[in-house]
Amino acid sequence: MKTISNNEKKYLLNRYKALATGLFLLMAVVFVLSSYLISAHSMRWLSYVRAFSEAAMVGALADWFAVTALFHYPLGLKIPHTNLIQNKKDQIGGNLGDFVVSNFLATENIRPYIAQLKVSNYMAKWLSSESNQKLLVNEIAGHVAGILNEIDQDKAKEWIALQGREMLDLVDFGEILGSGMQYLLEENLHQSAVTQLSSKIRGFILENHDLIRTRVQQQSSAFIPRFIDNSIAEKITLGLAEYFQEVEGDSAHPLRGEIDVQLQRYAQNMRSDESLERHIESLKQGILSSDRLDSYSGAVFSKVKSTLTDELTRQDSTLLKYLRDKSADLAYSLENDPVLQNKIDRWIRLTLYRTFLRKKHLASALISRTVEGWEGKELSEKLELEVGKDLQFIRINGTLVGGLVGLIIYSLSQLFS
Repeated sequence: MKTISNNEKKYLLNRYKALATGLFLLMAVVFVLSSYLISAHSMRWLSYVRAFSEAAMVGALADWFAVTALFHYPLGLKIPHTNLIQNKKDQIGGNLGDFVVSNFLATENIRPYIAQLKVSNYMAKWLSSESNQKLLVNEIAGHVAGILNEIDQDKAKEWIALQGREMLDLVDFGEILGSGMQYLLEENLHQSAVTQLSSKIRGFILENHDLIRTRVQQQSSAFIPRFIDNSIAEKITLGLAEYFQEVEGDSAHPLRGEIDVQLQRYAQNMRSDESLERHIESLKQGILSSDRLDSYSGAVFSKVKSTLTDELTRQDSTLLKYLRDKSADLAYSLENDPVLQNKIDRWIRLTLYRTFLRKKHLASALISRTVEGWEGKELSEKLELEVGKDLQFIRINGTLVGGLVGLIIYSLSQLFS
């Protein structure tokens, strides 16, 4: 449908106004001429022409008044119930809004259109393009990055610190540590640590053979010969190294059993020993009440923000690649999974229909407020530009129909006179 500019509308309006007015003037000329000829030359048959033109002028004037009264005061005279558009602007806006909602946005009219929606098909076709997948991911990333930049850093730190304090305050560290240690013991996960520790201790002993010999000499009596001290140090070094080698290689070594017993006891004490519980609680409260948690929360927020911003803005980032892969997977699923298609379409239809039912009254309010916000003269001019040209045909038809009715009435009067 071709769009017509306001200048073209004004031209057409003035053209058809001139046509309707010209027809009225033509009828006036015909009336004058026919009246003269009848009077001067006794051309009685022209009385039918005069009757036609006379009635046509009446019809033309009546319809001119009716059409003009919609948009203006006829001849500038403020006659009641004229210039209707301007004077009834607010009422027209309210009625127009109600009319649109009641007739165009009625539930029975909208429901069939919503029921036919198959958005999943369009989504699948659109997402099947790699350029569209990239566009979608970049849009999402841009919005998320924008939200991150809008977050108040100080408030975010305060919120993280507050949440951290609340969470830590609810945590029973004694129970957690005790249960964790109990789990390690039950699963024998601590044995590998004992093995590694034994190996480290044995290595440390062998590497520090000279230190052991020096300490033995320092603790020995001055009357004991140096070679005896060296022999004792050698035996201590080799004995300890051999002992821890046995612990390292023997999963059933007595030392391992003793370690198990001590760890079991310590795990139990963590959950039941009041003094140990008070000590752990004191450490926890020290963390909660110190500025360290505030510092940690700031570091956490800064790290999360910088990491996410980098992932969202760098095109080769792992996050964006993951999102693009998921977009491709979604496109494939939408194309090949009828169950998923139906779920998405049903959800969109239901959501759209519920939203429509809740919000359709806003269309009436929008139309009403928009019309009320217009100047009365502006609204009148807008409507006249849109429909004024067609209303001129009312004037033209009124002229012709009025003339025909007048001719018929005059003919009947002559017939029965």
